[in-house]
Amino acid sequence: MAMTQVNPTRMELTRLKKKLVTAVRGHKLLKDKRDELMRQFLDLVRENKRLREIVENGIKESNKKFVLAAAVMDDPTLKTALLAPKQSVSVKVTTKNIMSVDIPIFDYTTKTPNKTDIFSYGLAFTSGDLDDAVKSLNDIMPDMLNLAECEKACKLLAAEIERTRRRVNALEHVMIPGYQRQIKYITMKLDENERSTQIRLMKVKDMMIKQVIESKHRED
Repeated sequence: MAMTQVNPTRMELTRLKKKLVTAVRGHKLLKDKRDELMRQFLDLVRENKRLREIVENGIKESNKKFVLAAAVMDDPTLKTALLAPKQSVSVKVTTKNIMSVDIPIFDYTTKTPNKTDIFSYGLAFTSGDLDDAVKSLNDIMPDMLNLAECEKACKLLAAEIERTRRRVNALEHVMIPGYQRQIKYITMKLDENERSTQIRLMKVKDMMIKQVIESKHRED
């Protein structure tokens, strides 16, 4: 904010003081928002870590069971058993608002009401390890959706934290100091003008007194 663009008037001083008050209030609100976003973000990061460990361990166990099933079953039978899934899933996405950020909420429904109705093959000609593998994947699916929801929320909150941080920094290091410098400049100019006016008035007063004295001397 260049000083040359500021008119050193009382009206401008009043306008800048109002802007400064608004900027300080906005700075406090944005800092409070940033702190609350950080708190929510850290909670989500911890939850994300917990869910990721659950999902990764579940997938690892399921893969082990699939490997065991593949070892005891011939390849055509295994592929045929998994060719046509019996259950299907639909995901509905809604949102909730956290500090002006719309966070997605994932909710799923299955084709049949019984969510455990997952085996698309007859159990007589397949390995029990295959049943365990399919069931383990089915069991961790809710956690997988929760993990996807949590990771998306973390990304959205991180982006909002960055935007809020930039606004806080702009107010704290640019706008508020700029307004303060302009107010100081105008105040100094007004004080200087006032002193100059007082000096001129005092000089005028001295000249008038001098003229009165000289006039009395001439009359005498």
